Amino acid sequence: MTDGLPMRVPAPNLPARVRIHEVGPRDGLQNEKTVVPTGVKAEFIHRLAAAGLRTVEATSFVHPRWVPQLADAEDLFPRLAGLTDTALPVLVPNEKGLERALALGARRIAVFGSATETFAKRNLNRTVDESLAMFAPVVSRARAEGVHVRGYLSMCFGDPWEGPVPVDQAVEAARRLYGLGCDELSLGDTIGTGTPGQVRALLTGVTGAGVPLSALGVHFHDTYGQALANTLAALECGVTTVDASAGGLGGCPYARSATGNLATEDLVWMLDGLGIETGVDLGGLIATSVWLAGRLGRPSPSRTVRALSHKE
Repeated sequence: MTDGLPMRVPAPNLPARVRIHEVGPRDGLQNEKTVVPTGVKAEFIHRLAAAGLRTVEATSFVHPRWVPQLADAEDLFPRLAGLTDTALPVLVPNEKGLERALALGARRIAVFGSATETFAKRNLNRTVDESLAMFAPVVSRARAEGVHVRGYLSMCFGDPWEGPVPVDQAVEAARRLYGLGCDELSLGDTIGTGTPGQVRALLTGVTGAGVPLSALGVHFHDTYGQALANTLAALECGVTTVDASAGGLGGCPYARSATGNLATEDLVWMLDGLGIETGVDLGGLIATSVWLAGRLGRPSPSRTVRALSHKE
């Protein structure tokens, strides 16, 4: 494998630095049919941190029946205690999940809402209104404990059951979720149907509704090959937080058309080429994804991993 890097040719009006919110250990692995051993998950997270990722979403405190892959949260989280320089957010669906996370010392949590009614019902068995009502005491309690809260808003661009999502509908859902008291809001293209024009329209609408640009992140899936184009559009709008999954792993167990996340390596390659700092060692990250692919028994979906790991 080579430590090849792209030629750096900065483009105007882009941020100098981007924070990558790594979701591989949680969102990337949650859809794996074979349960990944806890020790492998812990080593994966340690390797990601060693590659320079400073935000790594570790796990989810959901009921094991919902996502069996993440049933080992209580065992996994203590194994990460030495990662003092890495933020380790965890997903919590409700107050019980929050209690479990707080008991283990989690200092960053996330809640997962939806811009569409159908997905809210399939994912949380609640309407959008009922979901927000469930999240309200979670966010309030977390903030009272000094815990950072991220709000995920899924299906911002398209829904497999409802089709294209009107911008105004996604904007209103974003406004309401952020209004619960979230520190940060991640706008998700859960099934990967969005295009750059939609991204610009949504970001314009959300900031116009009172959500600060500095509080926004984007979360793109690459189902239609649009993830990097959509990311660039978001950067041009001033977004500086981008979600990605090492090796391009991931999907959504409640939306079959949601294929892999934007691969962290592909994102870093583009950002490096634009002269945007991330603090991530691409060679170390690729080695990590190759290592994990070996444990999962299949090659990484990331194009950058495939390109660089096959070079001598």
